[in-house]
Amino acid sequence: MHLPRALPPRTLLSLSLPALFSTMASPTSSSANPTPPTYPSFGYHPRHPSFPYSARDFQRQDETPDTDFYAAPRFVTHIDDHAIAALSAYYAQHLPPTGRVLDFCSSWVSHFPTELVARAVATVRGERGEKEEALEVVGMGINERELAANPILAQRILRDLNAQPDIPAEVGALDAATCVVSIDYLVHPREVLESLRARVKQGGTVHLVVSNRCFPTKAVGRWLRVGEQEKLLMVGDYLHWSGWREVEVVTVCDGKGEGGGWFGMGREDPLWVVRGRNVDG
Repeated sequence: MHLPRALPPRTLLSLSLPALFSTMASPTSSSANPTPPTYPSFGYHPRHPSFPYSARDFQRQDETPDTDFYAAPRFVTHIDDHAIAALSAYYAQHLPPTGRVLDFCSSWVSHFPTELVARAVATVRGERGEKEEALEVVGMGINERELAANPILAQRILRDLNAQPDIPAEVGALDAATCVVSIDYLVHPREVLESLRARVKQGGTVHLVVSNRCFPTKAVGRWLRVGEQEKLLMVGDYLHWSGWREVEVVTVCDGKGEGGGWFGMGREDPLWVVRGRNVDG
């Protein structure tokens, strides 16, 4: 489903992080040295003998159809400008420059870096004559007008993943997939991610972007009851128990800088990526 990134101002959840994250810095690079930023990360290790969550964990305060709730387009973003820039820089390093990428739970903007946007738009316009030079971005979401406004999408698929928790074959064979600050809204995450893995080529990757914000009435219940570290490990559980491997948690920005948030009056938004690879084993 897409629970889009375009929401009205959302409730800030806990800003305090456990000790595991207190020493992690934002990605760093020197302006005098064009070396790409580096990202603190740690490997996920399964903590349970089987998928540990029950139906109660995925109950929401608002169980009305998501298609009703998101019927009106919202052309806003969920994370502040600093987090958006940091995510774009992360994508520049970790998304394939060519091939086919699914942005699920998509909206009017995908936060891809300039070079990938240019390549994707050129592909949409038919300006990439050679298939191996093309970047095809598939957008899957719940609001038709938001998807229509996203210029990088070569294909648009309307789908409520809470009502139909699988990635359809029409997405094609994928090299990578992204989902920006929406994994906390999925009530059947394991089924969605299992079906996604069936669409991603061997060696392909998924990048689930997590912030410390959410729209609480639509987030799954357990998300609201646990702290930041547990949220990240919970997403790691989703990936592991749907068959993804080489699961890692990456700090894209630590949220310690000032001048972020709404109207630049608070701390910058922290942002993480929980990622996995489709490999056997």
